[in-house]
Amino acid sequence: MKTLLSYMIMLMLLLPACSDSEGEKISVNIKQTSFKFEKEGGSDILEILSNTDVTVRSTETWCKVTDHTSSSTTRQYKITVESNPSQEIRHAKLIVTATGFEEQIPVEQATAPEEKGKYIVRKNLTTQELVNEMGLGINLGNTLDAVGDWINPSSILNYEQAWGSPVITKEIIEGYAKAGYSSMRIPVSWSNLMSADYTIHPDLMDRAETILNWVLDYGMVAIINVHHENDWVKKVPTDAEAKKKFTSVWEQISKRFEKYGDLLMFEPMNEIGYDEIWTPWNGSQANKAKAFGYVNELNQLFVDIVRSSGGNNAKRHLLVEVYNTGDSYAYDPLTKIPTDPANRLALTVHYYAPALFAILGNGEDGGWGIGVPSWGTAEEIKELNDAMEALKKNCVDKGIPVIVGEYACSSKDRTQEVVRLYCVSVTEAIYKNGMCPMFWDVPGAGQYDRLTYKFKDPIFLKEMMAIPAKYPRNKK
Repeated sequence: MKTLLSYMIMLMLLLPACSDSEGEKISVNIKQTSFKFEKEGGSDILEILSNTDVTVRSTETWCKVTDHTSSSTTRQYKITVESNPSQEIRHAKLIVTATGFEEQIPVEQATAPEEKGKYIVRKNLTTQELVNEMGLGINLGNTLDAVGDWINPSSILNYEQAWGSPVITKEIIEGYAKAGYSSMRIPVSWSNLMSADYTIHPDLMDRAETILNWVLDYGMVAIINVHHENDWVKKVPTDAEAKKKFTSVWEQISKRFEKYGDLLMFEPMNEIGYDEIWTPWNGSQANKAKAFGYVNELNQLFVDIVRSSGGNNAKRHLLVEVYNTGDSYAYDPLTKIPTDPANRLALTVHYYAPALFAILGNGEDGGWGIGVPSWGTAEEIKELNDAMEALKKNCVDKGIPVIVGEYACSSKDRTQEVVRLYCVSVTEAIYKNGMCPMFWDVPGAGQYDRLTYKFKDPIFLKEMMAIPAKYPRNKK
C-alpha cells in the first residue's frame, strides 16, 4: 500500500513537467545560411538561438567545429577551416541537429588563382574568363599577313614590310603593352613562300614565334590565325586538295606552338563567306543553309585538328568564326558551334558598320556606295548599341563568349575627331557588353606609330584606356 501511494505521488509530480515539455514548441534559429573562406582558411562564428539542446558537426575533417560561448538561449560555435592545398574549390556541410530538427549549412573554400604563365594551361579557366583577361585588344595588321606576287621572295622580312610596316621589334610590341593593351591578334598568311607539299617556310614559322614570344612576355594574350587565304580555304568543304592543305597548315601550327599555354589562342580563318552561293541580298534559304554549312564544316575541321594534336592544344581556348564574321550571324539558327570535348570555344565576329563610314573613306567610291564624311547621330549610335546588346543577349548571356576580332574606320579625308569618336564608341559598346574588342590597327593610316612606339593621338589613347575602369570585370 505504501509502495502504491509513493508511486502515485511521484507520478503526480512528474505530470506537470512532462506537460510543460510537450507543450513548448522547439525553436532553432540559425543566424548564418552559409560560410565562405579564402584559400588561407580562417575561422568564423556560427550563432544559433534555441530553446533546446543543439549539436553541430562538420562533414569534412578540414572544417572543424568547437563550442565558443553559450547561454540559456544563444549558442555560438567556432568554425575553423584549414588552408586549402589543392587547386580545387572545396565544400563541406555543417549539420545542425536538435530533437525533431536537422538543417545543413554549406561551407565553401576558395583555392588560390591558378598560376598564369607562357607555358601554363589553367584547368579551371573558362573561355569567358580568358576573354575578360584580354581586356582591350589590338591587331598587328598588315604585317605577317601581307601578300602579293610582286613581293621579293628572297626574304620573309620583305613580306613583313610589303604593306608599310617596319620590321617588327620587341620595342614595337612593348609600346602596345605599355599603352595598356592586354591582347594582340597576329594575322598571318602562311602560304607565303610555302613549299609545294604545303610545308610552311621555316623562316615564317620562326618569325611568327619570335613575335608571339614578345607578345606573351609583355603579358598579353595572343591570337594567331590564317589570314588572306580565302581563295583556297573556301574550297576546303568541297575540294580534297584544299582540305589536305588546310589540315597540313593547322597540324604544323598546332605542333609548333603546342608548348604555349592558354595565353595563346588559335583562330581558323578570316572572313570566310560564300557570296557566290548566298548573300543577304541574293539567294534562297536553302542556299543560305548550304553556305553557312560550309563555314560550320571548316570550324569543326579546325577544332578536330587542333584537339587531336594533343598536349596543351587539347585544352587550348579556340576561336571559331561565323559566316563572313557578320555580327548578327553569331546567333543565326544556321550557325552551329562545333562539337568540342574541351568546351573551350569563343565566337569571333567583326564590326564595320555603317559600311559607308567604316569601310570607305570620305568621298571614296566603292562601286556599291560612296563614303560619308561623318558618324555619330543618335540613330547611328543606337544602331551600334543595339548590335552589341544583341550579341550579349543572344551569345554572352547564354554562355557563348564573343571576341570582336576587328573593327575600325577609314581615316581617309576625315578628321581625327570623328575617327576617334567612332573607334572609342565601338570599343565601349563592345566592352560594356562583356566581349573583347580588338581594334584593327595598321601602319601609316592606323593610330599607333611603329617608329616612335607611341599612339599618335593622346586623347584617343586616354579615352580608350578609360573604358575598362568604367566596366570592372571578374578575372582569374
